[in-house]
Amino acid sequence: MMLVMGGIFFVSHQPGSAIHLLQFPGSDKLAHALAYAVLAASVLFALPPSPRRPWRGLVLVFVVCSLYGISDEVHQSFIPLRSADPLDWLADSLGAGVFLLAWAAFQPSRSARAASRAK
Repeated sequence: MMLVMGGIFFVSHQPGSAIHLLQFPGSDKLAHALAYAVLAASVLFALPPSPRRPWRGLVLVFVVCSLYGISDEVHQSFIPLRSADPLDWLADSLGAGVFLLAWAAFQPSRSARAASRAK
């Protein structure tokens, strides 16, 4: 988790002229979404599981990622040729949220887990 956060901070600390992504419409937003999906995965795996209320853990992960996205945008406002962009924060939050929704969709339901333990 800290390694991913450090990587995001490092990339965010680069002046705007030093960042070279594949250039196509929306490529920067896609990069934000992918980075924050990876962050959400790392935060999710860093937390202990909450078998009784797993959705609380997912909400916590989303809040952590979203707040880190806000802090990242504020940080970028102090970097030459960079600026804070609310749409970047939205892409960050969407990336984390989409990952978490996909994760939740592929987890067995509580009743399925209980049935497998009963065998």
